[in-house]
Amino acid sequence: MKIALIGASGFVGTRLIEILKQQGEHTLLNIDKNQSRFYPEITTIADVRDKEKLKTLLQGQEMAVLLAAEHSDNVTPVSLYYDVNVEGARNVTEAMDVCGVTKIVFTSSMALYGMHPVSSSETQPANPFNHYGRSKWQAEEILRAWHSKNSVDKTLTIIRPTAIFGERNRGNVYNLLRQISTGRFLKVGNGNNRKSISYVGNVAAFIAWLLNNAQGYSVYNYSDKPDLSMNELITVVENALGKKIPAVKIPYTLGLLGGRCFDALAKITGKKFPVSSIRVRKFCSNSQLNADKLHATDFKAPFILEEGLSRTLQYEFVSQAKDDITFISE
Repeated sequence: MKIALIGASGFVGTRLIEILKQQGEHTLLNIDKNQSRFYPEITTIADVRDKEKLKTLLQGQEMAVLLAAEHSDNVTPVSLYYDVNVEGARNVTEAMDVCGVTKIVFTSSMALYGMHPVSSSETQPANPFNHYGRSKWQAEEILRAWHSKNSVDKTLTIIRPTAIFGERNRGNVYNLLRQISTGRFLKVGNGNNRKSISYVGNVAAFIAWLLNNAQGYSVYNYSDKPDLSMNELITVVENALGKKIPAVKIPYTLGLLGGRCFDALAKITGKKFPVSSIRVRKFCSNSQLNADKLHATDFKAPFILEEGLSRTLQYEFVSQAKDDITFISE
């Protein structure tokens, strides 16, 4: 099958290309505004905001995987979330119609469920708390409207993953693991709150599985189980690194006050800081995603959660054989 991977020069896309190349079943085209550090030979530079370029590049393709997104917590201006995530989705669907592409897999986000999703299933009403979550929900609505026209002939699969971590990633989970592993860790709250997280090797494998198994319209939450509490995550890090991790514990109210101070400082100076009130709230919240629908399929994740964490910790904080390539994500 000829597959256009849109926005696959980044973290998840790079792992997905690796898997698909190993399988050798598909002809791949990566469309991205950034050159792929690993797969430049299949990459064409283009932006999802350029609809006319997409109409040219999607000619002859049979399926699309839409990964391109603005996803960091502090993107400025905020209009970029909507220009890229929403209008980008609209441009892709319009280009698909022009080119006769009838199948798409779209990576959305658990952020559309809100700040404190607890066991949210795919039927949970959307309640996004930030521009990223709102833009992802609006992108989904555009894709559903596209699918509803001649739905018999079209395939739309939406994946809503939890926070994704893995080797070379510089997202929120990496920052947390780095703080724990180095001992410079402030544990805000009692540490009993649970988090659903996803290892990149498993998310990419699930997308690859969907390319041959998706039919009609489907939405899947993605998280690797079991959900770990902050205290349990600290234990996993200790076991992986073979050392005891000291942690300073501070009350939630004090941590939130500190985050708000950094918010004010960021507003005054125009600088971005690793600590903010929203990150403190995220850290202390229960963020659990119901992935029963996913786990009821025939898909088998290649890695258990602790193995993914151990691989990441070994690569980032133990192994000396690292390259200089990193990926920024939410």
